[in-house]
Amino acid sequence: MRFYPVSLDALLVELANLDETLALFDALQQAPIAGVQEIVPAARTLLVHFRPGFISREALAAQIAARDISASARQAGKLIEIPVHYNGEDLADVAQALGISTDEVIRRHTGRDYSVAFCGFAPGFAYLSGGAGFVVPRRSTPRTRIPAGAVALAGGFSGIYPQASPGGWQIIGVTGTRMWDLERDEPALLQPGYRVRFVDAGPSAEQRVSVATPSRSTTHTGTALEILTPGLQTLLQDLGRPGRAGQGVSASGALDRGALRAANRAVGNDAGSACLEVLMGGLAFTCHGQTVAAVTGADAVVEVRSADGEVLRPALYAPFTLQDGDQVSLHAPTAGLRNYLAIRGGFTHAPVLGSLATDTLAQVGPAPLAAGDRLGVHARVGGAAVSLTEQPAFAMPRRDQVITLDVVMGPRSDWFTAEAQALLAEQVWQMTPQSNRIGIRLAGEQPLQRAIDGELPSEGTTVGAIQVPPSGQPVLFLADRPLTGGYPVIGVVAPHHLDLAGQIPVNARIRFNPLGAFEPVRPAPSNEIAAR
Repeated sequence: MRFYPVSLDALLVELANLDETLALFDALQQAPIAGVQEIVPAARTLLVHFRPGFISREALAAQIAARDISASARQAGKLIEIPVHYNGEDLADVAQALGISTDEVIRRHTGRDYSVAFCGFAPGFAYLSGGAGFVVPRRSTPRTRIPAGAVALAGGFSGIYPQASPGGWQIIGVTGTRMWDLERDEPALLQPGYRVRFVDAGPSAEQRVSVATPSRSTTHTGTALEILTPGLQTLLQDLGRPGRAGQGVSASGALDRGALRAANRAVGNDAGSACLEVLMGGLAFTCHGQTVAAVTGADAVVEVRSADGEVLRPALYAPFTLQDGDQVSLHAPTAGLRNYLAIRGGFTHAPVLGSLATDTLAQVGPAPLAAGDRLGVHARVGGAAVSLTEQPAFAMPRRDQVITLDVVMGPRSDWFTAEAQALLAEQVWQMTPQSNRIGIRLAGEQPLQRAIDGELPSEGTTVGAIQVPPSGQPVLFLADRPLTGGYPVIGVVAPHHLDLAGQIPVNARIRFNPLGAFEPVRPAPSNEIAAR
């Protein structure tokens, strides 16, 4: 095993092959290590999230290294049969690459069972190993859209796209079976350890898979907010849905968690309750009924216009009352990017997988707000007092500034030249307009050059990861990132600067500050572990 740092609260464990990876994953599932929060398996790695205050990175590595991975075979899991129409546009190319006929591709693909090795990329997307044992490269040019239900091959894996998305896998067929359905008790049809048997369903016309869309708010008769204009993007967000990596679901949640917690404390809610996350202002709504609200985050003007025309401008980070008929508008910020609006009692919208967070990549959670939506508010009498002492945790960044973000080098710093590792910190990077909740796309005068060419097998990603595609221009992953990725990560923004990263406005410049040189993690000696 090899161990690499991933920020201050995660560890990447690299193994020789998929069998060793799954054996270690099973061992850690059967006998968990105290302090470990979540494990994301991938082709040759495990991404282990842990609590640094509970266990050190070195002690964690030592405990993992002591596990037996001599790999008894995995117990056969539940068998799922999936009918496939083998009419994929890459079927002939796959056959040619393998040196066999298309009929032989189909015969082998349906001839042996596959195993669900791990899930990632998108909710319900399972990486299927074994089976025919095909090894085919990704397409040289990824498609901008692969349809839901596409059955495809890449590397040594088969997979089925649960929803339409860009992708570079080779499409050999299509199925009408839904891989992801929020109406099921377990939305993901395929879980790690399950077996999959593909069945030839014969030729077919174009097959379409219906995919559930995010739910919209409904009409409410009690206290409610009626949306007049949603601005550029207004989403329901809370602290997300951690712990669902097994279904290919990342946590998502608010990008400035400190601001969300402060807004909730200001109105007397639980700190993790859902708020409205407002991007660059523009939100306007009418209050029906009486309630208490607070706005935190970016430096912006909040304006409240009463039914009789009186205009008030309540302070940020402080509670204010809303009366029936009050119209509230949130102006564009002068610094920062996102505001958080909390309402005392919280919103009545039904949670999705235990959370009201909207994941814009995975399309999990409530839909973005639209004009005419009505958000119900829970009636609350008594309970926690409002807080009058909330303050921003940092000065909001401005677009004319250079914002410094601390970075932990790794896990794949050594995939880049020494000059590129130095350039990451020496060069100022500009945040481009193509940035969103998935990631901040950066542009620098000099791209980062790789020292190791070739594909990196898919491995788990984390919030703050600085992933570098072939262009050499980095992408800084935010909350709605894919759960796994295939480009090397040169470093990860430290946890204490993630909220700041979520507030950086477009066209601002970023400088990365490495907290130390890249070094693999060395497991602590056994006597040090015993002393702990």
